[in-house]
Amino acid sequence: MRFIHLDSIDDERVAAYVNLTEIQLRNRLEPSKGLFIAESPKVIDRALAAGREPISLLVEESWIDGMSGMFDVIEKRWGDGIPVYVASPEQLKRLTGYRLHRGALAAMKRWSLPSVEEVCRGARRVAVMENIVDHTNVGALMRSAAALDVDAVLVTPSCGDPLYRRAARVSMGTVFQVPWTRIGGDDKHYWPFTGMRELHDLGFTTVAMALEDDSISLAELVRRLNNAETESDHIDKLALIFGTEGDGLSHHTISRADLTVKIPMSHGVDSLNVAASSAVAFYATRRVDHHA
Repeated sequence: MRFIHLDSIDDERVAAYVNLTEIQLRNRLEPSKGLFIAESPKVIDRALAAGREPISLLVEESWIDGMSGMFDVIEKRWGDGIPVYVASPEQLKRLTGYRLHRGALAAMKRWSLPSVEEVCRGARRVAVMENIVDHTNVGALMRSAAALDVDAVLVTPSCGDPLYRRAARVSMGTVFQVPWTRIGGDDKHYWPFTGMRELHDLGFTTVAMALEDDSISLAELVRRLNNAETESDHIDKLALIFGTEGDGLSHHTISRADLTVKIPMSHGVDSLNVAASSAVAFYATRRVDHHA
């Protein structure tokens, strides 16, 4: 590794790390430059394990010794020319806009996202994030999907970026482990119209998670998943669709879904946060092994 101690935060070589708190700026800047920022050694480790290529690292001096194993991994795979910019806590805070509690950041190369068909090949249970814009929720849903064996995640064109620094950090790096892609790419008109048809063509029963009166219970959905394949209402391949914060799913999505499923609420609670509702749905719909 090439260790470079920063004299100034105005060094052009660390421009990728400037103003990491400005979400709108980063959302445009990172994809256009073909990079994303991974924050914390755990997230960087998982990205490296998934074969994601580092461009550079920005590390607080006191963290260097503890990251020697990571540096070995990088050198073995990508050579010893990757720069590691070393800075003080004060420099890091001024550069990024916040106090870095986990001591390390990496700028890494984006990859070409696979097609929906590729991501869903062999999948029995997928999640769709419709227009979820809070990066904490995006990351939390990815983490729940990984923990509870969801096969793939699809994000709609208007959804937040799962590779955004905060989303990847909240996901604990599982964004590099769970297969995912954008359904419709950047075409904001693709979802839900063409996108729902694509899921149907791939054999998925589409389920809108929404608090609608015209719905079935989560328990009824689970029954249909786990009944005999010969039953007329058996569900084989499931696509669970979760809506944006506040507004929930669009009426276009609900009207095109095969089923609408409601998680029953008590004590006058009107809804669960999407991160919580997705975890509940993922846990409830995991497959029961009848042969166990």
